[in-house]
Amino acid sequence: MIEPFGNQYIVARPVYSTNAFEENHKKRDRHHKTFLDHLRVCFSCSPQKAKRIVLSLFPIASWLPAYRLKEWLLSDIVSGISTGIVSVLQGLAFALLVTIPPGYGLYAAFFSTIIYLFFGTSKHISAGPFPILSMMVGAATVRLAQNFPGNTGSSNNSTSNSSSLDDYKVTVAASVTVLSGVIQLALGFLRIGFVVIYLSESLISGFTTAAAVHVLVSQLKFIFQLTVPSHEDPCSIFKVLYSVFSQIEKTNIADLVTALIVLLVVSIFKEINQRFKDKLPVPIPIEFIVTVIATGVSYGFDFQTRFNVSVVGKMNPGFEPPNAPDVAVFQETIGDCFAIAMVGFAVAFSVASVYSLKHDYPLDGNQELIALGLGNIVCGAFRGFAGSTALSRSAVQESTGGKTQIAGLISAIIVLIVILAIGFLLEPLQRSVLAALALGNLKGMLMQFAEICRLWRKDKYDCLIWVTTCIFTIVLGLGLGLAASVAFQLLTIVFRTQFPKCSTLANIGRSNIYKNKKDYYDMYELKGVKIFRCPSPIYFANIGFFRQKLIDAVGFSPLRILRKRNKALRKIRKLQKQGLLQVTPKGFICTVDTIKDSDEELDNNQIQVLDEPIDTTDLPFQIDWNDQLPLNIEVPKISLHSLILDFSAVSFLDVSSMRGLKSILQEFIRIKVDVYIVGVDDDFIEKLNRYEFFDGEVKTSILFLTIHDAVLHISMKKDYSTSKFKPSQEKDGKIDFTINTNGGLRNREYQILPLNIVVKVPFHSVSVVERAYLLDLKLHTQSLSTSIFSTSVNDNSIFLKLIKPKNPPGNPIDSRFKI
Repeated sequence: MIEPFGNQYIVARPVYSTNAFEENHKKRDRHHKTFLDHLRVCFSCSPQKAKRIVLSLFPIASWLPAYRLKEWLLSDIVSGISTGIVSVLQGLAFALLVTIPPGYGLYAAFFSTIIYLFFGTSKHISAGPFPILSMMVGAATVRLAQNFPGNTGSSNNSTSNSSSLDDYKVTVAASVTVLSGVIQLALGFLRIGFVVIYLSESLISGFTTAAAVHVLVSQLKFIFQLTVPSHEDPCSIFKVLYSVFSQIEKTNIADLVTALIVLLVVSIFKEINQRFKDKLPVPIPIEFIVTVIATGVSYGFDFQTRFNVSVVGKMNPGFEPPNAPDVAVFQETIGDCFAIAMVGFAVAFSVASVYSLKHDYPLDGNQELIALGLGNIVCGAFRGFAGSTALSRSAVQESTGGKTQIAGLISAIIVLIVILAIGFLLEPLQRSVLAALALGNLKGMLMQFAEICRLWRKDKYDCLIWVTTCIFTIVLGLGLGLAASVAFQLLTIVFRTQFPKCSTLANIGRSNIYKNKKDYYDMYELKGVKIFRCPSPIYFANIGFFRQKLIDAVGFSPLRILRKRNKALRKIRKLQKQGLLQVTPKGFICTVDTIKDSDEELDNNQIQVLDEPIDTTDLPFQIDWNDQLPLNIEVPKISLHSLILDFSAVSFLDVSSMRGLKSILQEFIRIKVDVYIVGVDDDFIEKLNRYEFFDGEVKTSILFLTIHDAVLHISMKKDYSTSKFKPSQEKDGKIDFTINTNGGLRNREYQILPLNIVVKVPFHSVSVVERAYLLDLKLHTQSLSTSIFSTSVNDNSIFLKLIKPKNPPGNPIDSRFKI
């Protein structure tokens, strides 16, 4: 029963162990689905299910019939044109990262967008080339191209590249793209898109930042127009930098000046677009403007002839026929392809999630995998390269008013026009301009270095993941760096759970609230009781740490105490059998001074015997281990008699930890320390029963619903009369508490009468609620009309020892316990 009362509440209920609770509250029989049940549902068929499957596989069938032609079409057209222009330029620029002719970047921009139109669930992202993925595909391409016959590994512009090497690079890039798409498609159909959760936000941020550094370094050769050998082994970024700066005197000044001017102009106008995005109807298409100007200037002044600059070169109109991928490439690049598939999906899904939350529509992660996978397969078949979504391009599509993927269709039409009709106009464009445009899109990723300070303030582990991922990726390369970063991230999870911040709890506020006793002032703990909390799963890696922390909390090793007692018991039993030991009401009397047996003789090959439960049934007397023993036998004395383990934050135990936990409990039980486990849920208990955790020694009666239930049970069982207060709470050793008008607690002095009153109350006459009330009252020494200083319970009666306090005027008297 709960009675509200201002901003407080009063709860009256029995003290519940888990067994008692289940006796009073019958559990509902629930049918848990088996694997066969799930298979039966999966393979069942109905018209509704068929319709649902079709709509999930073809999301366009859901939103296209509901398209608002008059309201959305104009916005989608404007957005599509703006996005299409950006797609053309980024496709050309990012093709340089793949180390293939720029024209193939248009294929990647076109096919990815078309496929995503039919299969994607996001209405706002722009599918297509992404610089990080392009860099990853380029890394695999360069590695395989090094073994191509006739490749010197030192050529960078089209004039020195053979057509056969270019064709081989295109084939490798396309094959890598197809295999990446197959992996994404398989993950989508198997409904295991959740694997991307292993790429945390910190890891993705650190990885993309490091990849942006790789992109920056890779574009220096186009900006300076230098011949730089390709490197793919670890630390290759430093070798590339060495190659660039060792021949810096060979820089083509025309390319350098053009790239710097383009980069400066693009950066300025991007900042203007960002700062005045609320006032501008559409972002200024600065990439398109500078591309048109740079192409016109290069063509008009014949930069290729006069300054020997590197240009885009011949762009064949139309599409090349689709080709089958090279299976031999699959065998060499399976690791790269898996990394490309995961990173591509993680980036696309994270960007899509932002827009889905902003515009309030659902997003299907598995369907996104299918859409991206099909897009990469088709794109690779037509000699394109892997795509995802570029953050800047998606931002253009959304900020210019795009409502649906019709904007993506318009942008694909713009790319198609360039491929079929006007691509030749871009032939005089300098490659250094494309490199500058690629670098202009890296600002957002390079600015992520500011994440270090923010993460350090919020979470040290996440900051460490970010920094380590960035360093690994820069030093080891994209593929190995990503693998090492994921491994390190999983290792941090092990560290977090392997070394949990265990704590000892105590009561706060004279209530049913228990907190870390190091954190608050107004706290006390019952004498002889320890409450230990573990805030993480317990498994094979941290069970040893858990044991040590528990020993530190209680102040002794139960196994050591058990062995000491068993040793002493063997000595006492031997003396008793020899008639050398007598027991009197005042203690032991021993007729000898020493014992011949040494500890070594007793322990010789019998260490397991010392770990057995202490059995004194054959002795005619009981041994008080905290009292003086005969012959000055030394056994450590312990004041602890009850241990409460708060497992409310323990989500699971494995088999190894379960055996270790049971061993710990048995050690405490064998030295007469009662152990209680509180806060576990029903699934946890079912698992313990399934693994036969409970037996005649460790019983189910140790389970309690809450800490307070266990504390009240201990109080009833052990008959405590005082609590252990802090010195600041003591006043002449006599403190009493009463409830004031605002529900808090205040001190009041009391005087002890010459003759204390002892009352015997028949147990059956006290209701369950009143019994709990009495125990709780006694536990916290709260007094209304009397102070209860001791109670004891047997099968028939409750004994209350009461003292009369000074009763301030106006203090209410509880008539139920008035003497």
